[in-house]
Amino acid sequence: MKPTSSAKNEVLPLGFSISSSSDGRRAPSGFVSGGQTGADRAGLDVAIRYDFPHEGWCPKGRKAEDGRIGGQYRLKETPSAGYLQRTEWNARDSDGTVVFTLARTISGGSRRTIQFVEKHRKPWIHIFSGTYQPAEDLQKFVQLHGIRRLNIAGSRESKEPGIYRWATNILESAFFWSEHHPTSFGGPGEG
Repeated sequence: MKPTSSAKNEVLPLGFSISSSSDGRRAPSGFVSGGQTGADRAGLDVAIRYDFPHEGWCPKGRKAEDGRIGGQYRLKETPSAGYLQRTEWNARDSDGTVVFTLARTISGGSRRTIQFVEKHRKPWIHIFSGTYQPAEDLQKFVQLHGIRRLNIAGSRESKEPGIYRWATNILESAFFWSEHHPTSFGGPGEG
């Protein structure tokens, strides 16, 4: 089923496929993100750091809490300057969503993300600071659901300071282990 949008019938391209990382683990072939500070931006910056495909929707004017979202991110603007349309379209145009929060309880924009993901009948996983093996759980989620386009969502940096660094470490450990740890053998959970 190809998703469509109500405005201009425009959707993000569906050119991703499941790939294997250099150490043989299956990974999504691209990240989707809205560009907000915190978890969203972590996904985009990890993708750029590892020359990994990324895309997503951002509000009109490339709006984020820290100002205009930089042009280095391959994001398309929604017709609305509000955050909700961007949030829904990224949920709709991905195969599944990871929501990163430091707190166990999901609130605000992260709660809205899950509501949109469920509306579009897509799988999601919540990874919070108390998750025992977050990188391994994320890998299993992607593999179980055959996710090619992983939507990276979660708290803003202003709401949960440190979320950017924490989400970055999890994404790197989950999908770029050998590149992130060049002198190590195996991967997270091995040994």
